[in-house]
Amino acid sequence: MAVMNVRCALAAAVLAVAAGTALPGYKTTYTVTQAAPVGTERVRVGDTVTVHATGIVKETGKQFWSTKDANKPFTYQAGVGRVITGWDQGCLGAAVGESRRLDIPAGEGYGANGFPAWGIPPNGGLVFEIEVLSIQHKDL
Repeated sequence: MAVMNVRCALAAAVLAVAAGTALPGYKTTYTVTQAAPVGTERVRVGDTVTVHATGIVKETGKQFWSTKDANKPFTYQAGVGRVITGWDQGCLGAAVGESRRLDIPAGEGYGANGFPAWGIPPNGGLVFEIEVLSIQHKDL
């Protein structure tokens, strides 16, 4: 019986990792695809963060934007609502050198209107590949 419980717990843990890490209070999930070294600075609310990012429409698999195409990283202020909610919350806690795959539902992306100019349909889900390049902490 104990072996069965251990197997069930292990299977549940594997499924949780495969599905991504949930963000408390949000439907966006993330998966760390490249871990950063232990002790590396992490993104906090209000920090200025520079990333490479690639956005893909979940329903079609079509890439709609990438900073890597022109090698022009994107800089934003974290956790204060200046980017879509799923990205804003999904990058908090990420470290310099870390890459994350964000799975963002429409309600935490571009919503019911989508973003037709970029090929994002109404209620379209998004997948973003984010690589944290640098962090400037707000209190420094």
